[in-house]
Amino acid sequence: MKTFKEAMVNRRSIHALKNEEVISKDRLMEIVNDSVKYSPTAFNAQEQRAIVLLGEKNSWFWAMLKEKLRAIVPADDFSATEARIDGFAGGVGTILLYQDADIVKGLQEQYAIYADNFPIWAQQASGMLKYVLWTNLSDEGYGASLQHYSELIEEDVRKELGVADSWKMVGQIPFGAPNQEPHGEKAFEPIEKRVLVYS
Repeated sequence: MKTFKEAMVNRRSIHALKNEEVISKDRLMEIVNDSVKYSPTAFNAQEQRAIVLLGEKNSWFWAMLKEKLRAIVPADDFSATEARIDGFAGGVGTILLYQDADIVKGLQEQYAIYADNFPIWAQQASGMLKYVLWTNLSDEGYGASLQHYSELIEEDVRKELGVADSWKMVGQIPFGAPNQEPHGEKAFEPIEKRVLVYS
């Protein structure tokens, strides 16, 4: 296991994946379960949800998404899109991320003074869970990335998997053994422009 700083530094977007297990399924589920359980949420709402797709369901997901994209991406531009989707589909699995809208709505009703904030706080909690999952997968040796195809495929997934109506999809994390190196060194703005200190 790396230090937390090493895990942060080493986490990168990996789009080309191989269907090779880096860790056991039990260890994978431990990571997903702990990430969902311990990622913070406002008012301890625990509105974050996850579905792990492996094997045939993972293949189904990316094949379905590819056809959805084929219907909207111009044919002469589709080869790059297809290559990207095939890179994700080549992995071990995909984590679908959700928020339970009923929990958010219940908090809005219970704490009306904060009603406008609960959807914002839920998105912030979603971002923390995504980061924790992605970093944990990377720390174990998986390549992964964060994708946002939700609006395009949410209803198809709901029908196929019987997902509750109150669950709102907020992202996807495809993962697998890395089949590429990260794209070059990551460029950073000078930290002095981004962090100010007053005393």
